[in-house]
Amino acid sequence: MSSQLNRNLENPKLEEHSLFDRIFRDAQGRIVIAQVPNLPLLVGIGATLIHFILPSGKIDAASGLIAFGALFTWTWQEIFSGVNYFRRALGLLVLSGILTLLLT
Repeated sequence: MSSQLNRNLENPKLEEHSLFDRIFRDAQGRIVIAQVPNLPLLVGIGATLIHFILPSGKIDAASGLIAFGALFTWTWQEIFSGVNYFRRALGLLVLSGILTLLLT
């Protein structure tokens, strides 16, 4: 009978990941901090720009709602399906920021 320690030595794939690996690496072992923006983020950024460029009116109000909805969707996706802990924390941070801006 072999002990657990011997089994870990026999199978090199069973290694513990460091805190750095858990925070910044994805499932394939690549360091991921920034990614190509997905559709909700692009729509959110575009609607935010329109919201700040246009004067008050219906388009301004609609673009503000679209920006909030798209950015909320992006943050939700990052929090629950981000590739690493850094991306999940980024989603939580941005969600906190947009909720704070909305409520103030």
